[in-house]
Amino acid sequence: MADTRISDQLRKTLDGRWHDVREKVRSDLTRDEFRPHFTPDLEKARAKALEQMKLVAKEGYVSDGFRKEHGGTGNPGAAVVSIEMLAMSDLSLMVKAGVQWGLFGGAIENLGTKRHHDAYVKPLIDLDLLGCFAMTEMGHGSDVQELETTATYDPATEEFVIHSPTPSSTKAYIGGAAEHARMAAVFAQLISNGEGHGVHCFVVPIRDEHGNDLLGVTTSDHGYKGGLPGVDNGRISFNQVRIPRDNLLNRYADVAADGTYSSPIENPNRRFFTMVGTLVRGRVTVGGSAAAAARVALAIATRYALQRRQFGAPGSDQEVLIMDYLVHQRRLLPLIARAYALQFAQNELVSKMHELQSTDDPDEQEQRELETRAAGLKVANTTHATRAIQECREACGGAGYMMENRLVALKADTDVFTTFEGDNHVLTQLVGKELLTSYADEVRNMGTLDWMSFAADTVTDVVRKRSVTAHIVQAIFDAREDNNADGSLYNRGTQLQMFEDREEHMRSTAARRMQAARNREDSPFDAFNFVQDHMLRAARAHIDRVVLEAFIAGIDECPEGPARDVLNELCDLYALTVINEDKAWYIEHRHLSVERAKAVTRAINERCRSLRPHALDLVEGFGIPDQLLDAAMLGGPGTDGGR
Repeated sequence: MADTRISDQLRKTLDGRWHDVREKVRSDLTRDEFRPHFTPDLEKARAKALEQMKLVAKEGYVSDGFRKEHGGTGNPGAAVVSIEMLAMSDLSLMVKAGVQWGLFGGAIENLGTKRHHDAYVKPLIDLDLLGCFAMTEMGHGSDVQELETTATYDPATEEFVIHSPTPSSTKAYIGGAAEHARMAAVFAQLISNGEGHGVHCFVVPIRDEHGNDLLGVTTSDHGYKGGLPGVDNGRISFNQVRIPRDNLLNRYADVAADGTYSSPIENPNRRFFTMVGTLVRGRVTVGGSAAAAARVALAIATRYALQRRQFGAPGSDQEVLIMDYLVHQRRLLPLIARAYALQFAQNELVSKMHELQSTDDPDEQEQRELETRAAGLKVANTTHATRAIQECREACGGAGYMMENRLVALKADTDVFTTFEGDNHVLTQLVGKELLTSYADEVRNMGTLDWMSFAADTVTDVVRKRSVTAHIVQAIFDAREDNNADGSLYNRGTQLQMFEDREEHMRSTAARRMQAARNREDSPFDAFNFVQDHMLRAARAHIDRVVLEAFIAGIDECPEGPARDVLNELCDLYALTVINEDKAWYIEHRHLSVERAKAVTRAINERCRSLRPHALDLVEGFGIPDQLLDAAMLGGPGTDGGR
């Protein structure tokens, strides 16, 4: 049995600022309607997801995501946490909810003005208006500025004409487009008086009340996907579809009756990134939801390892629990450590997002940093989910491959998370670019050549961006100096220094390579392409450091006692695992000797052994309701509680 004192304290600490919100969602998710299910039939799966959404709407979570003046309660952090928690039950439900209220609703609230808020916000909260988020096209996903769909203004009728001029301009992979959505938030190139003004967002009706396509609109169904059967992904194309001028979401730009274009943001690039930046909540939610699914998988696999026995020890008439084998501990415990680290980092991210989205005049620099942090943690969370769920499946052998044990569905449903809301490689590049230019605002307006020059010239002036843990980190470094720079691998100051040294070295050498490439290559693209791999590695090192600092801050919120001791050992395991994964770099750059590199392996083994008695405490600390751990293999004969 788990030590409830430890597991309860772990859960409360891991829950962070929105502990009460999480507890309410946990209680609601124990209802039979939210029990995990395998429904391969698309029609039934989609109908079930929609019915579950109606239950979610009744519980009041949705209102948290909208401002009070628009009919909500103005608690965006709680809204993100609530949708993230839905991922523990059904990822189709989480995605449907995220599309309806986070993306479609978020576009209307953040890009629209009073006329749109009055007309649409309450109906979309109550599900009287079902919508979708039509950004991605067959030909353009990551490069949103080059979308091909057009919105041409006709001053004679005061209408925009929405049109798909090419096959590649068809909106694709759009959640809700295949069946349920009646309206779309469509991103298109705004053209007025013969001049293009870049990508803007428009509210476009696509179906009538009976579900039939409207005149000029053609929708189609993507059908079966790798997972997420409850999400009705589809395509949308437009053939000269006319919408009123008022359907332009005009917070950042407007078109007068005569076609005159105006915007409070003069620079087109800055205007575009400002608009897209307001939609950061979707990226935050995707990362957090992937991590939640990974925690479910880790809880299932760990519980299975605490009851499954294989092979007998010499002199014993009983087979050994597979969790008692070091190799199995090495498979699961480092992933559990990373799950805790990422959740603490996610908590910090959601808090920052909440603060910025709860003010009428957010600081542009802080908004920029939020977008970068959201991109980095989306990459870290979704990459972790893909890796952890696969490892959990394998760790459960043949049982893990049975649909009744949830792991296969979790793997299938989260697979796409590395791609949507930003391809992970593209987002990592974004983090690297921002890292090298110290979040300088002028970078947004630069072409490749100008950015290369700017980054190479200014990178030495970059100030390290810390999370809220600055004072804690400084105290750790001060303590390390007071102890004569204790170099033990268990010393937190040593671990932090190794993370920071790697990040700093990769960033500075990337800048030097960039400068050399700029001087050597004729094409700015070739010069940038030459250093792209190095930039990605620098970005990953930066993300690792941010996550470690967040883990340290999380521990600081836990009261002194057994739970805090466990968290400290778990933090050791996370730090040592990251160092071990990049051991070759540390050896190549003489931050680790060969003998000390071997000591890293020994230290990881030692931490796995010391954490083994707390394996059940750790996964119970995730706070997953028993009903959502609905794996048949955990309820069979021979279950002994995990000790």
